Amino acid sequence: MTGAGSGPPSGGTDPREALEQLLLGGPRRYTRGQVSALAGMPPERTQRLWRALGFADVADDDPAFTDADVTALARLSALIDSGFVGAGAEASVARAMGQSLARLADWQTDMLAGQLAAAEGEDVGADVVAATEDLLPLMAELQDYVWRRHLTANAGRLFATGPGAVDRRELAVGFADLVGYTSRSRGMGGRELGAMVEDFEGLAADLIARHRGRVVKTVGDAVLYTCTDPVDAVEIALRLPDEWAAPDRPPLRVGAAFGPVLTRLGDVYSPVVNLASRLTSIARPATVLVDEQLARQLRGVPAYRVRPLRRVSVRGYDHLQPWLVRRRGTEDDEAPGVTALEQLLDEIADDVLDSPDGGGRLD
Repeated sequence: MTGAGSGPPSGGTDPREALEQLLLGGPRRYTRGQVSALAGMPPERTQRLWRALGFADVADDDPAFTDADVTALARLSALIDSGFVGAGAEASVARAMGQSLARLADWQTDMLAGQLAAAEGEDVGADVVAATEDLLPLMAELQDYVWRRHLTANAGRLFATGPGAVDRRELAVGFADLVGYTSRSRGMGGRELGAMVEDFEGLAADLIARHRGRVVKTVGDAVLYTCTDPVDAVEIALRLPDEWAAPDRPPLRVGAAFGPVLTRLGDVYSPVVNLASRLTSIARPATVLVDEQLARQLRGVPAYRVRPLRRVSVRGYDHLQPWLVRRRGTEDDEAPGVTALEQLLDEIADDVLDSPDGGGRLD
C-alpha cells in the first residue's frame, strides 16, 4: 500500500491530482474493501497494515487506493509465504518502515517547498509537478543505493552462528543529551531552534559514522547510538561534547554502557539501554559516565582513565556505581606530583574493578 488520503479519481489537469498520480503511480480507484478483495486479504488485515504504516483510516466508500496498493499487498503476501516475514510480525515490519520513511518524506517535502518558495512565477502548481517529476526518480535511485549500502554494512551478521546470534549481540550503547534543552528552546524562534537541532543531529551523525557507530534514533535533544567496539563508543562519547561546544549552544553530556542487546526492526532493547540512559541523566555537562562493564573494557587502554564515583540511586537502580571517563594526559601535560596521584587513582580504580561486588551494577 503506497498512499493515503481521500479525493476523486485523478484524470483531470488539476496540479494536485496530477501530483497524486505521479507519486502514487496512477489514479485512486479502489475502496478499502475492493483493494482487500483484489489482494486476497481480509479487510481487517489490510486496515491493520495501513494503520501500522502510519496512515489515517479512510471511509469504506472512499476510492483512496491505487493499483500500486494492490501490488504492494501482493508483495507482502509473497514475503510472508517465503518465510522472510512471519505472519505475526507483518504489522511490526510495516510500522518500522512507515516511521522511517515518513520522516524521510517530511524532510524531502520541506526541502522541495523551500526551493519552490524561492522560485519566481505564477504557476506554482505546475512547478511543483514538474520539479517532482524530475526529482522523484533521482530520489528513488538514491534511496535504493543507501538502503543497499546499509544492507552491505550489516551483511557480516548474516554469517553469525548459533541461536540468537543475529539479533542478540554484545554492544556498547551510548546516549548523548543536550543539557537544559527544554528551557533554552522556550526562548528560541522556530527557525533558530530548527537550525540548532539540525546542527546537533548532523554533527552527531557525522562523528558516530567516523568511529564505526550506528545512530539508532534521534529525539530532538538526544541521540542514541551503538558500537560493536567499546573503545569506539567511548571515543564518540568524549568527542561529542568537545566538538559540539560553543558559547551559543547548550552543553552536552553522555552516558554509555556495555552488554547483551536485542536488536529488532532497527531499534535496540536491553537493560543496557536503560542503564546508559540513567547514566546520562546524572552526568554533569560536558562529561562522560559509563557503567562497570564498559569501564572494564577500557582497562589497559592507554588513551583513557576511568574513575569510580559515589554510588547513586536512580529509577531502576538503587546503588548505581557510575564511572567517569577522561582522556589520559602525558607527564609533560601534568603539574609536578599530579602524575603520581593519577597513578594512585588508577590503582584504586583497578582495586574497585577487582573487588567481588565490582561497581555495584544491578540489572
